Amino acid sequence: MDLAHTDSFAVRLDAAAQKVAALLAALLEEVPLEGEIARPEHLMRAMRHGVLNGGKRLRPFLVTETARLLGAPEAAALRVAAALECIHCYSLIHDDLPSMDDDDLRRGQPTVHIAFDEATAILAGDALLTLAFDILSAPETDLPDPAKLALISQLARAAGAGGMVGGQALDLQAERVTPDEAGIVRLQAMKTGALLRYACAAGAIAAGADAPTLGRMTRFGEIIGLAFQLADDLLDVTSDAATLGKAAGKDAGRGKGTLVSLHGIDQVRRRLDGLVEEAATLLEPFGAEARTLIEAAGFIASRDR
Repeated sequence: MDLAHTDSFAVRLDAAAQKVAALLAALLEEVPLEGEIARPEHLMRAMRHGVLNGGKRLRPFLVTETARLLGAPEAAALRVAAALECIHCYSLIHDDLPSMDDDDLRRGQPTVHIAFDEATAILAGDALLTLAFDILSAPETDLPDPAKLALISQLARAAGAGGMVGGQALDLQAERVTPDEAGIVRLQAMKTGALLRYACAAGAIAAGADAPTLGRMTRFGEIIGLAFQLADDLLDVTSDAATLGKAAGKDAGRGKGTLVSLHGIDQVRRRLDGLVEEAATLLEPFGAEARTLIEAAGFIASRDR
């Protein structure tokens, strides 16, 4: 099966990115919402800098494409996607801080703490984190209350101590003590994989999918989460800052263990091929309607930045 992503896939990915960017821009206006006192202009500019700075918007795309596959309303799915992107962008702002990964570039632009200052970057991330749950709980997210509660609960767990934030803590620890292979896999499943898994599960929850379907889509998210991290590790050793839009070679420079450092480039590339095939097999019951998600798996495994 030819799993390379097609021009039509690229068009769909870009169209989804534009839709979520437009919604995020509206959500990040300076006019306060009901119950808010004011939105400080400096803080809002920093938030917009950290969110409206391009990017493929892969996580929102996975939400909306899974929702489309399973029949969820587009407007509600788009708001779920925007909430997830707020979490993702908050994590990038904080990851880039001097006390964390200490990066000056993100998507080819100065990181928020460079463009503004460190304290403002911390606050911008904090505000995006809380905004995500505001979006999900708002009346404008037109979904049944049980679905909204599930989306809120699962996002909190995917983003928190047992998911992304916990993975970041393990990542910092890995600079001092290199984990074994099982530890690397766990770290990556939390730091990177948890939000990608949530993206696919969220689309299913928004569609009111039954338990087997939700389980299938959650597993699909786990597979592409691992593929994303493996591809990221490959890029760290094979690409450069101009291509990535951020610093390259940082894992090796800090002595961090990765599956690439353990097994080498060729074996990791074979593993990526296997993950793409596994993802395609998992979605076979959905037939041709799942083609875009299958192409997304191929895109993730073969991306160049």
